[in-house]
Amino acid sequence: MNQKVITAFLNSISVQIKREDLIHPFVSGNKFRKLKYNLLQAKAENQETLLTFGGAFSNHIAAVAFAGNEKGFKTIGIIRGDELASKVSENPTLLFAQNCGMQLEFISREDYRLKSEVSFLENLKQKFGGFYHIPEGGTNDLAIKGCEEILTSEDADFDYICCSVGTGGTISGIINSVLPHQKVLGFPALKGDFLKEEIRNFVQNDNWELLTDYHFGGYAKVNAELTVFINHFYLENQIPLDPIYTGKMVFGVIDLIKKNYFPAKSKILLIHTGGIQGIQGMNMKLKNKQLPTIDIYV
Repeated sequence: MNQKVITAFLNSISVQIKREDLIHPFVSGNKFRKLKYNLLQAKAENQETLLTFGGAFSNHIAAVAFAGNEKGFKTIGIIRGDELASKVSENPTLLFAQNCGMQLEFISREDYRLKSEVSFLENLKQKFGGFYHIPEGGTNDLAIKGCEEILTSEDADFDYICCSVGTGGTISGIINSVLPHQKVLGFPALKGDFLKEEIRNFVQNDNWELLTDYHFGGYAKVNAELTVFINHFYLENQIPLDPIYTGKMVFGVIDLIKKNYFPAKSKILLIHTGGIQGIQGMNMKLKNKQLPTIDIYV
């Protein structure tokens, strides 16, 4: 996968970015990795339908819709927020998923919290028939197996591997595949320390750390400082960053370099996990709040 040198910093620190977002035009980055073995398993079980969960601008929903259609599956998306049912035409992510053939089922936020309950999933089976269940965000053992393939032998020289964190699947795969001399730094897009326990369920190594100061207020929270940074980064490097995940991670790494967090001559690899499709929807929210938009057209 394409890697690009971003820049050289003080103390001879070097930074490169691994362009996982270029794997596939519609199933990019960690979504491709997470779905790879799940789709194979669904085929092995002779399942015809994929069912999963997500929010209004979910990268995961868009990826499952396209990948399922491409591989011959029916797809069902359980969407958080029943008020969205009448607004699909105004939402680029949901409209894309629907155009890929995904059946959208809108439920209240209260019911959505039950998405992992066995009884709730059984009720969905009674309603829709049999399906292959892919969790919200795609994280399960097979997803982590796919994410263990992100790093290759070409990445052996790096001291630090940095990635954004949502449900914890991507970083878990990376943690399981790094070499002994490497440390993994995760940048959660959500508030709270609960992700540590989620990650510990999937990993054995302890050469990792979560840096929780760069969520910008929580999941899907974006301010003018971050959008200006993303726009400036694109002008300098011609690399688009999404505002939910990778943009926050890159902002955090550069801030830490300025604060002398990394030893001199460190070699840092940033994992671009995709998510560019969400920019259009985020810009709609930013315009409504009269905040600067993300001026990236891909």
